[in-house]
Parts: sequence; structure tokens; C-alpha cells
Amino acid sequence: MKKNVCENLLEILAGAGVNKIFGVTGDALNVLLEAIRKDDRFEWIGVRHEENAAYMAYAESEITGGIGVCAGTVGPGALHLINGLYNAKREGGGVVAITGQVAHSERGTGYFQEVDLSKMFSDICSYQAIIDSPEQMPRLAEIAVQKALIERQVTRIELPIDVTLAKVKSEHFMHPLVMSPSMIIPPAAAIQKAAEAINAGKKVSLFCGVGCRDAKSEVLQLAEKLGAPIVHTLRAKDIFDYGDGNVVGLTGLIGNPSGYHAIWDCDVLLMLGTNFPYDGFIPDGIQIVQVDSKVENIGRRAPTSVGLIGTIKETLQALDPQVKTRSPGKFLSGLELMRDKWLKQMDDQASLTRTDEPLHPQIFAKAISDHASKDAIFAVDVGECVVWIARQVRMNGDRRMLGSFNHGSLGAGLPVAIGAASVDPKRQVWAFCGDGGFAMSMQDFVTAVRFNWPIKVIVFNNSELGFVKMEMEVAGLPMNEEATGLLNPNFADFAKACGGDGVRVEHAADIVAAVEQALASDKPFIIDAIVSPGELTMPPTVGIDEAWGFGISKVKEAIMGIKGDHSQWEGWRDEFKANI
Repeated sequence: MKKNVCENLLEILAGAGVNKIFGVTGDALNVLLEAIRKDDRFEWIGVRHEENAAYMAYAESEITGGIGVCAGTVGPGALHLINGLYNAKREGGGVVAITGQVAHSERGTGYFQEVDLSKMFSDICSYQAIIDSPEQMPRLAEIAVQKALIERQVTRIELPIDVTLAKVKSEHFMHPLVMSPSMIIPPAAAIQKAAEAINAGKKVSLFCGVGCRDAKSEVLQLAEKLGAPIVHTLRAKDIFDYGDGNVVGLTGLIGNPSGYHAIWDCDVLLMLGTNFPYDGFIPDGIQIVQVDSKVENIGRRAPTSVGLIGTIKETLQALDPQVKTRSPGKFLSGLELMRDKWLKQMDDQASLTRTDEPLHPQIFAKAISDHASKDAIFAVDVGECVVWIARQVRMNGDRRMLGSFNHGSLGAGLPVAIGAASVDPKRQVWAFCGDGGFAMSMQDFVTAVRFNWPIKVIVFNNSELGFVKMEMEVAGLPMNEEATGLLNPNFADFAKACGGDGVRVEHAADIVAAVEQALASDKPFIIDAIVSPGELTMPPTVGIDEAWGFGISKVKEAIMGIKGDHSQWEGWRDEFKANI
């Protein structure tokens, strides 16, 4: 019996290991929904907003290593997917978006909800399968699925409403999908050139990104052989932990001093699987050996002396025998001392003895880190909450961390957590959210309740867009309460209204009990953490310009009669003194 277009599409998705589709239904998706209802291999995850569906699909692709699938109907439904899909693109997630479209007979007439989706999605999708006739199935859909699966890209399959019921006349082109990518090894001459550059260096540092996920042991082995420090990006925090040999931390805007100086003070930098976006944290005048599987990343952030196109694991296996063994020197030991000092400072900042109110957000982050399971997944939103998870939450090689690290979109934390929980509801999932980010996507907390996915959410509730306010102050501008101030509900009460559970915490003595209560609950849970709006999120080094800008901001606030967070003065003074 011949299948219709939607039934044929499900066959292809099943072959790629897909078992669920996140989305919001609509008339153009009705036939797809009926096909899913009849097919016990699939589950439709109905959500409250398409953007959240795209985030969930991204999370599934990250956790499984396969693809995630989301869907939106014609016009607005499809457009709502865009931001979540853009996040998947920037984070390297393999996601297939299924969208509806108006009937062919209505194209070009300005029909209700008509949108030229191919134009709208052109900057997001590496491939768009526009199914204008059943004869184009299954070939176009297979291409879209394969590119998402193997190249870790976002693709789109468009289903016009008048095509969905049409029968696929032939499955001649149906074939088993390629499920895993090929490994890439650079030429021997390129490997030798890289080894010569590394061997000539006196102070070598390894800078590792998410491309090292399958090559951790090779990275650690090479670092030990070279006596070299390992610095990592934020996205690679769940790969490398401070317990791993030679790891000194991360660099960037929320990095630590040892990570910063490991790169700034070296003479040879080996960049491995990173598309690190902040070129200001990479010095001029050093030799850079860069390894990446994507040629467009080579030399993107800094001029490279040697560029190698290859997968990290295989490239390091070829490189390792050609680099000379050396003993750890003062360069590494000095950085390790700097790292240990900084870690103690972070622990001190997160001590339960800091009972002044509103509470310090670091205390909550450390309490969660200490009590979370060894294989917990942490979904993090954008803003100050990223700082707390970067500095207070410890990884161990089994924990994972997902978010919007390159796209930087508010509202990602909750839906990413839901998508991760959908893969394995028994695995512990935490969402780290600011109050601004959580409020953007909170409508789908009820989705976690509906599907019995017991995610744990901490909302750092400081009643403001804290990171934006800090950016204003560093630029020498007075705080703008109209722009950054937030009027929030009681998020714990919101959780209960949705059928979940929650608790509001205002006192340090209640923090550990709240975390334990969240872990013991079999419902989605929100900790509404009332925290200080004046907490500092300092970069790894504080310069004269930043200190001057902050000072000018506070002077302007005083002149204008703006109350501001004068408690910040002490923090700025301590940070500035520690870094000069």
C-alpha cells in the first residue's frame, strides 16, 4: 500500500533514529499529526510556543548525538521557530524543522498567513526541501535529514497543505541513511609542520573547544607530554574539569585569570576544535596552530601559523608522536597556583556564611553543584546565570551543559532543559535561569508538567536584567530602571499553579533544604531564589577603562538622585586591586 507524503517522511525520520517531534499543530500539519497518531514509533510533543519547540529539538540533538525535529504550521507558526533554530545553527545542533505552507493555488495572492518561508529561512538552513509534488519524496527529505544528521546543521522540510495527502508513487530512492560522519586526518606534511612549530615554543598552551568532546584523553595526554596548560571555552566546560590534569580554566568575558594568562602569556597556542568568538582575548605576535574539522574556522579569530583540517581525536593521535616530551615548568606551575587561588575565592563567594540579604546568587549555584547527581544535565539561560554556572558548578566528565552560548538568546534555559529531559526523564536536569530569561519561555513549564518530566529550575530573581545593567555601568552610563527593572510574580506559586511544585527562598539557612526538596520532588520544580541585584560579574582582568566607566556611572547616579547599587563599590575595589 502506497504511503502519503507525511507517512513517507516518518519512515525516513524513523531510519534516522527519531522518535518524537516537538511543535504546535495547525491545519497544514494535520495530515502529519494523523500519521504520527497511527505510528507507534513516534510521539508528538505539543508545546505552547514554536520557538521553545526548536530549543527542545536542539537539546535532544545535543544529548543523543542524532537529530531533533520540530514543527510549525504555515506563516506565523513557522516563523516562531526561527530564533530557536538559529540557536541550533550557532551551537552546531542537528535539527530538522518541518513547516507547513499554503496551497499552491493560493501562492502569490497574499493569502491568509502566506509567507515566503524559503526566503525567511535562507540564513538559517543549510538545505531546504520544498516538497512541491509527491514525486520529490523521498529524495529531498532524505537530503535534509542526512545534512542535519552528519553535518550537524539545521535543515527544513516544507509541506504545502495540498501535497500532504498525496501518495508517493515510488520508494525507489529509499535507502539506509548514513548515521555517523567520517574522520578527517590532515596530510603528513601538515602534521610535521605543526609539530615543528610546537617543538620550537618555550611556553605552549592548549585552547580547547567543544570539538574536543570525543578527544578528551588525547588532549590530556598531549598536555601532559608538553607540560602545557589546558584552557577551554565555556561550551567545553563539561568536557574538561579542574580535576583533570593541567586544566587551568576558561577564558573570555566570564573566564578566570589563570585561563586568561595561559593564552595571553604563551608563545605557541594550539587551538583545538574551537570557534571562540572573542578575538580580543587572543594576543598578537604568537604562533598559532589551529586544528578544526571546518575550514572556515581556520584563522577566523586570529592569524594562524599552521592550520590543520581534521577531527581532533585522529589529528592528535597523528601529532602526538612527533612532539617532544618536556617537563612542566614555571609557566604551568604559576598558572596552577593562580587557578587554586581563584577557586578558593569562588568557594568563599559561595559560602553559606554569607547571610546578608538579598542573597548572593553564587551560594545557590554551589549548593546545587554539591547536591546534583554525578551525571546531571545543566541547561543555562543567558545573562548573569551563565556566570554562576561557569564559576560555581563543577563538572566531572559525566555532567553536561547546554545553552545558547554563541547565539546568546534570552529564554533558552527552560526549553533546553525540557528537551534534554525528554530524552531520559530519569536523568536529573537543572535549568539555570535569570528572571528575565525565564519569563520569556515560562509558558512551557506546563509542558514539563504534562509529560511528567521532573526538571529542576532555579530562577535567579533579582528583579532586573542584571547583565544589561552591568554593561550600562561599565560604559559609564547610569542605571536605567525603566529599561532594566522587572516586575515579577512569585515563580514558586506559578509552578504550583501549573501543577508542578516550587519554593521561594529569601534566607541563606533555607537554601540547602530547598535544593533537597527540589531533588526529592517527582514534579517539575522551581526554586524562586531572591538574590542581590548588585552582584558583580567581573571579567578575568579588570582594566583602568572598566573601573573608570563604573566610577563615572556611579557619579552620574548620585547627581541624578538614582539609588543604584552602592554596595557594588566594595566589590569593584576588591576586584580591581586583585588584578593590577
